Amino acid sequence: MRWALVKVALAVTVMVVVAFAVPLGLVIKEMARDRAFTNAERQAAAIGPTLSITTDRDELDRAVASTQAGSEGKMAVHVPASDAPGSLPLEIGERRAAEQDLSTVRRLGRASITEVPGGSALLQPTALGTGKIAIVEVYVPEKEVSNGVTTAWLVLAGVGVALIVGSVAVADRLGVRMVQPARWLARAAHALGEGKLGVRVPEEGPPELRSAATAFNSMADQVVQLLTNERELAADLSHRLRTPLTVLRLNAASLGDGPAADQTRAAVAQLEREVDTIIRTARESRPGTGAANGPTVGCDVSEVVVERMDFWSALAEDEGREVRLAGVGRPVRIPVVRAELVAALDALLGNVFRHTPEGTAFSVDVHNGEDAVIVLVSDAGPGIADPRAALVRGNSGAGEGSTGLGLDIVRRVAESTGGDVRIGRSVLGGTEIRIWIGLHGWRSPDAPRGHRLRRGKRGASGRKSAEV
Repeated sequence: MRWALVKVALAVTVMVVVAFAVPLGLVIKEMARDRAFTNAERQAAAIGPTLSITTDRDELDRAVASTQAGSEGKMAVHVPASDAPGSLPLEIGERRAAEQDLSTVRRLGRASITEVPGGSALLQPTALGTGKIAIVEVYVPEKEVSNGVTTAWLVLAGVGVALIVGSVAVADRLGVRMVQPARWLARAAHALGEGKLGVRVPEEGPPELRSAATAFNSMADQVVQLLTNERELAADLSHRLRTPLTVLRLNAASLGDGPAADQTRAAVAQLEREVDTIIRTARESRPGTGAANGPTVGCDVSEVVVERMDFWSALAEDEGREVRLAGVGRPVRIPVVRAELVAALDALLGNVFRHTPEGTAFSVDVHNGEDAVIVLVSDAGPGIADPRAALVRGNSGAGEGSTGLGLDIVRRVAESTGGDVRIGRSVLGGTEIRIWIGLHGWRSPDAPRGHRLRRGKRGASGRKSAEV
């Protein structure tokens, strides 16, 4: 496209320059010729008054010498013989015109221009007092006829070349302005096809290409968003498999000794390693888009907590763990999908069984406030050394066998309602995970972060109450 624009501009400019420069050059040549012969006519007319008065040679010599052409030897006066006996024609100056041309001018009685060696001659007839016709001849050299024409033509040629070069340069710049955004778009499309999801196109150039760049960037953002959602979904679904795996591992540990028991434990360990590999492969380092992909109908947090505690209580009894459950005496609706809340609770309770010694007590409390619900998961274990780092996706700090996605699942569930997750020390002496779930602060995953819930002061029980 760039070279096509250059060729079009070059062709159009050349045609315009030729269309104007050639006629103008011819006009300049004609004007130079007219200027030279006009000057010759003026000098020839200067002799007319003298010829009308006298035909004396001396007088005519002085008159001819007083003119520029005469002083340069370019003027001649041809006076015919009078009717007096013995009269001879009078010739003053060097004659260059042929006798036939002189006779023709006398007969016609008007000025004429004739070609002579080295240039042209102006033949100007002048009437004498005797009734005869004298002819004033002014020689015009060829260089005077073309004086200044070459310079003018060179100027015209230079202007024409400058116009052509300028138009080509402007067309080239316009071509670059049009082609460069198209090249950016093509390179970005190739890069995106090669898996470089961070590539974007500068929104520059003509309106059509800016629109195409905007559409490409929007498409690339959608691709990144879809891939992120897909990876998070794969990671979260894989993480949910750890709940039954934990049960299998604990049950396998109680099988005792023997080949079958060893094979079962080895199979469970292998399966757990494979699930961890899937989670790490699918995990994305950037934050997710929220726990929900659209408006949620909510669930009863008390019902879900009771159900999951019934599930984990059997394992807790096998390991000698003391379990306490509080705050689930009445229904409490929250704007979270049931499956997401189940995944969050299983992630927290699974962490208790996975990262605390057998016999460690734990508890789950539900506090219902006016604008928020708080779910507290506490244990009497060793606690978390770096709570802030533990909330970073993929960085639990729990060591080998941990994917770091459990707390991230919990965090995204809370933040989807405008709440958050905090890690602190529990009254049991270990870790306390506080999940703040906003009752009126649900937001779309793509919407800006809403207001945070304000924390109240600790009550007598050591728990926090929810305030707006």
